[in-house]
Amino acid sequence: MSAVVNTGELNTGESSAPGYRARHTLPLRVEAVRQLRRRRTIVVGAVLAALPFVLIAAFAIGGQPAGRNGRVTLIDTATASGVNFTATCVFVSAGFLLVVPVALFCGDTVASEAGWSSLRYLLAAPVPRTRLLVSKLTVALAFSAAAMVLLPVVALAAGTAAYGWGPLQIPTGGALPGTTAVGRLAIVVAFVFVGQLVTAGLAFWLSTVTDAPLGAVGGAVGLTIVGNVLDAVTALGHWRDFLPAHWQFAWADALQPRLEWGGMVKGTAVSVAYALVLFALAFRHFRGKDVVS
Repeated sequence: MSAVVNTGELNTGESSAPGYRARHTLPLRVEAVRQLRRRRTIVVGAVLAALPFVLIAAFAIGGQPAGRNGRVTLIDTATASGVNFTATCVFVSAGFLLVVPVALFCGDTVASEAGWSSLRYLLAAPVPRTRLLVSKLTVALAFSAAAMVLLPVVALAAGTAAYGWGPLQIPTGGALPGTTAVGRLAIVVAFVFVGQLVTAGLAFWLSTVTDAPLGAVGGAVGLTIVGNVLDAVTALGHWRDFLPAHWQFAWADALQPRLEWGGMVKGTAVSVAYALVLFALAFRHFRGKDVVS
């Protein structure tokens, strides 16, 4: 006979036991330490920290980048200064590489507990279902944000050591002072994180639906790629404005002499709207789910 954890049973008699406080179950610190010690967290951190050094080695082997067909891109100015190199690292990773840690941290968090057959024991502790999801989602988003910050911080340090400190050379012309450019890069990283909330929502929702972590992570990454493909279909016209992928590089407006917020505001609104719906679906599904693993 399989063990089924019923939602109603968790929030009635057990919640009135002497000394029991729902808000004290599964503290964020405990969940964060558990996730930090996992091998996949260490591997993700190592890969993101290594990327800037891989690019520096590539530029050292291949020589200085140059414009193609008379066009100068952000990659072509990568070796101009440490801030240029940082902007290049964000540019080459924002489209896919930074999607992976977000999908991994948010998609693996609940499904892995089910895969280990420990989810029912957590709920029987009892940890209220809403509390469990809030703790896991908060830690997953915190680790995702840390991954977003780790890459540009390492890139700025490594790029400055390799190419020196200087202004941000804008491919379209002009430059931003180094200190101003660092502030603009902080805006870029914040926008990239907000844009990835859709992937986080997809992964977290799928993590409550399936007991297979790989399915949740792969499904979120796959659907994100589908969004990018749809955005490339120009025949969709203005319908593309409702795709989060359509705004993923709106942060380029922050690296202009005059900071433009229009595209980033629209992209933020679209991403947050999708994310809230997906997070709500995750909570709604999990609260009524029969947990047998």
